[in-house]
Parts: sequence; C-alpha cells; structure tokens
Amino acid sequence: MRSTFNVLFFVKKNAEKKDGTAPIVARITINKKVSQFNTKQYIKPDDWNVELNRAKGRSAEARAINTVLDEIKNSLYNAYNDLTKKVKNTFLGIGVEQYLLLELFEECNILLQKQIGITKSKATYQKAEVCKRHLSNYLKTEYKRTDIDLREINHSFIVGFETFLNVQCGCNANTTAKFIQKFKSIVLTAQKNGWIQTDPFANYRITIKKVDRGYLNDDELKRIMQKSFSSERLERIRDIFIFSCYTGLAYIDIKNLRLEHITKGFDDNLWINTKRQKTSIKTVVPLLDIAQLILDKYKGLPNGVLLPIPTNQKTNAYLKEIADVCDINKNLTFHLARHTFATTVTLSKGVTIESVSKMLGHTNIKTTQIYARITDEKISSDMQLLSEKLKCSGMSLV
Repeated sequence: MRSTFNVLFFVKKNAEKKDGTAPIVARITINKKVSQFNTKQYIKPDDWNVELNRAKGRSAEARAINTVLDEIKNSLYNAYNDLTKKVKNTFLGIGVEQYLLLELFEECNILLQKQIGITKSKATYQKAEVCKRHLSNYLKTEYKRTDIDLREINHSFIVGFETFLNVQCGCNANTTAKFIQKFKSIVLTAQKNGWIQTDPFANYRITIKKVDRGYLNDDELKRIMQKSFSSERLERIRDIFIFSCYTGLAYIDIKNLRLEHITKGFDDNLWINTKRQKTSIKTVVPLLDIAQLILDKYKGLPNGVLLPIPTNQKTNAYLKEIADVCDINKNLTFHLARHTFATTVTLSKGVTIESVSKMLGHTNIKTTQIYARITDEKISSDMQLLSEKLKCSGMSLV
C-alpha cells in the first residue's frame, strides 16, 4: 500500500479576531491521519480562495501571505522526504549527519568568548548567550525538543520565535529584533558551511525602530548639580553621574578609569585618554573644569582608581532616588549621562558633530547623528544671533 502525504490550508472562521481576520491553518494528512497547526498568518475569510488554498488577488498583502504558505508547504514536503530518507537510511545502516541549531550556537559562542577583550566585548558575548537560552526555551516550550536540525528551520519557526520573545520573554520590538539578528547570523554560518541550502530568512524582514534617546536639559542638569544631599551615598552617585555628563564616558569605562588614563595633551591641558570596553575604540576627551573638580574630590583612592563607583544595578537604583529628590520626571539611568553629554553639553553648545563623535568613541558618524537633535535652546540661540546680524545689516521694511 502506497503512503499518501498531502498539505492543504484553510481559514478557521470560528476563531475570527476583532479586526475581522481569522487564522490560516495548515492541515497535514498522512495515510488518512490528520494533524494541523496555525501558520501565524491571518486573513479576512472573504479574501480567501477555498478552491486554490490561497489568498485572493495580487495585493502586496496577498502576495506576502501566499509566499509564506508556499514556504511552509515546501518545508513540509522537504521534511517528509527527509524523514522518509532517514527511515530508509537507518534501516540500511547508512548514517545521516545532523546539523543542530543550539550545538552550532554553542560552538559560535565559544569562539566569541575567546575574542573578549580583543575584537569583542564581554557584553556582546553575554547577549549571545541570552539569545541561545531564549532559543532553547522556545524549543522546549513550543516543540518539546532540546535541539533542532538546521534544515528544519523555516519562516514559521522564525515568526514563532519572534512571538515567543515578545509574549513569553516580554522583550520590546528592538530587543526582539536584536535577538533575531543574532539568530540569523548563526543560520547564515550554517549556510556558508553548506549545511543548509536555502536561507529561511529570505522573506523575513528585521526592523529596528528609531528610538528617541532621552537626555537632561540645562535646567535639569543644573538642579542635580546644585542639589545638596543629606546622604553621602547619593552625593557620590550624583558626582559620578555628572562626571559622565561632562566626559561622555559610559559606566564601564568610568569603572575602568585609572590615573594613567589622565594625560597632558598637546595643548598642555589634561585629557582623558582611554579605550571603550564595548568596542576597544580609542576615545580622547579634554578634561573640563567640572570633571576635574570631581576627580580632585575623590583623589587618593587605592590602586589608581579615580572614582568610587558601585555596581551598575545599584548605581541606577540610586539615580532613581536622585530623580525623585530633584523632581525630575524622567527615567534617570547612568547611560542618560552619555546622551546628555552628546546633546546638552556639546552639540547644543555648538561643538561640531565630528568632535563629539571622536570623543564618544564612535567609528561611524551616523551613530553620533542619533544624538544630533535640535533643542529649543539651540534654536532660540541661533535665531537670536540671526536677529542681531539682521539688525547690523540694516534690513527693515519701508
């Protein structure tokens, strides 16, 4: 008796959502035994062609749905053929080599770990480990498996992982996109090694949304600087935060800052001369008077340490207290200081974006441009200057 295998799609009308769309379900039939699953695609029932098992029309939405359904169908047929081949090979004693996703991910992370401090940062490695852990949990939760052959990964698997990150892990859109990017890099490694023939990400688009990065304005910065704290703990955190606001250094770079990183420059002034831990890019920043006063205040710490900074978690917790005390209705985190340096302290005061980029340790000026917002104070200052120039030129209505 010949084995029969068939795949068809149908719209589950009794599961219609508020927007009028209903899920498209894939039904697999093998020798009259049926199994089905949600394709994660949704369509209005009137837009579905029952006879052709496809979305009607040639709109962009219809084409996108039909492309996904074609991929699912092809993947299912490939999986069936592969399974048949595996059964035959197993019976004949022919080994079928597997290329497993998490196994490859682990190998890539081991190589990544070896590059920490050379071409990669510890943070990059840690994020890769978190991504691997999320994938492992996704496989256990949704597929009841500890690993998966790379050849089984398809568009549906990717969309499912995206949903898992959003719903189960509580990741926001950009965090999810970053994890998907890392996952994609592992899949591309497998493709380059010839372990998979097609790219399952071919019709999947990763989108990073632009985020308005927060910063403190001059008034808020002044309030923190001039506030008298009864707690020495909060005063110390305030000082270190302000130091970052006037140097642009990230938390970890201030924690690593030592006496040898303060050098006399070509202009006989003191400069901070160090490397960013995140990228190993050299950063040089002239030491402004406010930053110098803070270093002088904590002079004499052991082992060449310049500032007494606690853990990042504690620092950010204390900054929440400072925000409350100073009546600042913003999510005050340590990284906000770096944004404040770029926006309020430098760019809005006329420092060129090229200089700011160099001081922040950016390799690409496009990275710096995300800070290059125009503040109301800068607009007012520029227009006041223009007004004075127009007066001097004698421009007036007759």
